[in-house]
Amino acid sequence: MRSPPAIVRRLVVAAAVIAALLAPSAATLWVWTPDASDVQERVRALTDSYGVPLMSENDVPPLLADAVVAVEDEHFYSHHGIDSIGLGRAFLYDVVNVCLCQGGSTITEQLAKDVYLGGSDRGYNKLARMALALKVERVLTKRQIMADYLSEITTGLGRYGATAAACAYFRAPLQGLTLGQYALLAGVTQAPSVYDPTVNPELALERRAQVLAQMVSEHLITSQQASTAQAEPVLDRGPDRPGC
Repeated sequence: MRSPPAIVRRLVVAAAVIAALLAPSAATLWVWTPDASDVQERVRALTDSYGVPLMSENDVPPLLADAVVAVEDEHFYSHHGIDSIGLGRAFLYDVVNVCLCQGGSTITEQLAKDVYLGGSDRGYNKLARMALALKVERVLTKRQIMADYLSEITTGLGRYGATAAACAYFRAPLQGLTLGQYALLAGVTQAPSVYDPTVNPELALERRAQVLAQMVSEHLITSQQASTAQAEPVLDRGPDRPGC
């Protein structure tokens, strides 16, 4: 008797893994996780511990928000904390590769993971962050979620927050950067130790190009704007910079 095709075996393994992960009932998960009413206080405590400013929703430059959404969470403004489309895409990838490689996490989930789960998304925390993300979206607006996320996110080796990154990389305030600089900041957050332009300028340049290409793909900027931005130096830290 012939053995089932490899893809069928992978589907069976993936189904078993997903079933194991989803064993706790959704109701139990909802009850066991915090209600998220204190999310803003937690974010403030986190940024205070890092020694970085907590931004308000009006402090986030629109171009930076566009770049972050384009590269991290394209359905950010339409989902309620969980991106079912991204989650499905990640599931299919994991099925084909027989792994739990991609999480399909949203910006809200990443914020919840940092402020409630100590930055961990292993095991049970993968499910907890989803419940927490749904709760956070009931408390905060999308713009405030973006501001909180950009205030506390890791942006380099021992560096946190987009405001501090703007000072470190460009010696300029966050509100006065160029499109290329915003694209670079948006790209660093996925792997700060890899894309930090002070450590790996070549990889940072490649990552910036990916972010700009994604922004073009989603019709947030034109191809000409992307080309102009990609021609900018990766780091602009000369003496004529305005400083922070």
